[in-house]
Amino acid sequence: MNSLRSKPLILTALLAASFLINLDTTLVNVALPTLTRELGADTAQLQWVVDAYNLVFAALLLTSGSLSDRFGRKGMLLAGLVVFGAASFIGGYSNSPGELIAARAVMGLGAAMTFPATLSLLTGVFTGRKERALAIGLWGATGGMAIALGPIVGGYLLEHFSWSSIFYTLGPVSLTVIATAAAFVPRSKSVTAHRLDFPGLVLSGGFMAVLVYTVIEAPNRGWTAPASVLGYAGAALLAIAFVLAERRADQPMLDVRLFANLRFSAASASVTVGFFTLFGFIFLMTQYFQFIRTYGPLSTGVHLLPVAVSVAVGSAVGTRLAITIGTKAIVTVGLVLQAGFYFWVATGMTPTFPYGVIAIQMVVYGLGMGLTIAPATESIMGAVPAHQAGVGSAINDSTRLLGGTLGVAVIGSVYASLYGSRLDTGLPKALPSALADLTHQSVGMAYGVAARLAADGRGAAADAVRRAATDAFDHGLSIGCVVAGAVAAVGALLAVAFLPAQPPQRPQTRHRSAHSETVGQ
Repeated sequence: MNSLRSKPLILTALLAASFLINLDTTLVNVALPTLTRELGADTAQLQWVVDAYNLVFAALLLTSGSLSDRFGRKGMLLAGLVVFGAASFIGGYSNSPGELIAARAVMGLGAAMTFPATLSLLTGVFTGRKERALAIGLWGATGGMAIALGPIVGGYLLEHFSWSSIFYTLGPVSLTVIATAAAFVPRSKSVTAHRLDFPGLVLSGGFMAVLVYTVIEAPNRGWTAPASVLGYAGAALLAIAFVLAERRADQPMLDVRLFANLRFSAASASVTVGFFTLFGFIFLMTQYFQFIRTYGPLSTGVHLLPVAVSVAVGSAVGTRLAITIGTKAIVTVGLVLQAGFYFWVATGMTPTFPYGVIAIQMVVYGLGMGLTIAPATESIMGAVPAHQAGVGSAINDSTRLLGGTLGVAVIGSVYASLYGSRLDTGLPKALPSALADLTHQSVGMAYGVAARLAADGRGAAADAVRRAATDAFDHGLSIGCVVAGAVAAVGALLAVAFLPAQPPQRPQTRHRSAHSETVGQ
């Protein structure tokens, strides 16, 4: 088998695993309207079809990363792919929302087992900074493209098959990735024997679970509601307990002193900001294309292709430029481009806005995203000791997931509140309260109310509802973009202030070989 194994094949297998997990983060979203019709899922159940996956994924990332360092990263990767693929395939047979939510939670477990291992194995194979930067650039490009291509794949499957096909297809694809990884990916784990840090495993999982759950529920409960405040407090207490436990442990799962290294902590903050803007982008732009431009799911995905391509280009180029120009400069430019995109969009995006201009805007955003995430990830993994590569990868993944969850929650809340308040001032006063309530659910529902009024011969009222909904959506979109742009701008300032330009000039190979190994099958 050793003769068959080569770095390009190892890289291909790991990128395929990363692509599969990233694809699922947006693949399911396009099926939500269909799940309402065919499974009778209400709004809360639809939310949990998405959030059950994210919650379990986030809660178990650090645990899985730590266990992979101790027991083997390849084994964790393969086991995770088995769990992910099997749960997805079984989920396609769901007959109720509850069954599908349970399947999605198990998929989250598989994703948590798989995803950190892809990056830690990659950095264990590609040890030189230049080749590691190239590999991480391709890893980032693959992830960005998968997230952007999710709506295209999901839209195609929905237009040709049932909603179940979205889940069925991930099973066979997972088997293919498992076979490739089993054949070509070498075994890897820390050679230093460590006891399991049970307090660290429990506290880290509890902290992430409480924090992500609170963020998910905050838009519904209210950001300052007692339950939300209690959630923030609980997450903070668990985080403090985790830090104290790790500092006192003889063999901690994570040396928390690592956060004093700005190459690690400032880069982690940049990743969080980047994914905050990415998931905010997906939330806003998919609604704009589907509701305002009336594109179908597949067409929406196709129109998002400029983002997928430019993220891939930015990721591949960004890590190389970071070596020559410096991580600080490249990440800062990336965040500035993201901020520029949002402020540009905030100036106005009407239903007749030329798609050519929108495509240029998306290229600006995608390049900014790629220039931010891949170099920041390379900085994170370069700062982590090799024997903790699994945990380091898990922290990087946690920042991605937390940033994305915050992006949807914060930007979604801003948009929803502004949409509702502006709609109240524009709706016809004579509109029945039942129809007015429907218009507040979404701009798409408001257009449906307008169509119903037009069919009843109430053309003037229909036009008024449509104008009010469009104006309210534009208002919510603009301010939501301002918020996202401001977050990206603050991230750029933090990168300038704290992110080191280059790693310390000291030899790394001896340090790495003393703590980890990659062994044959």
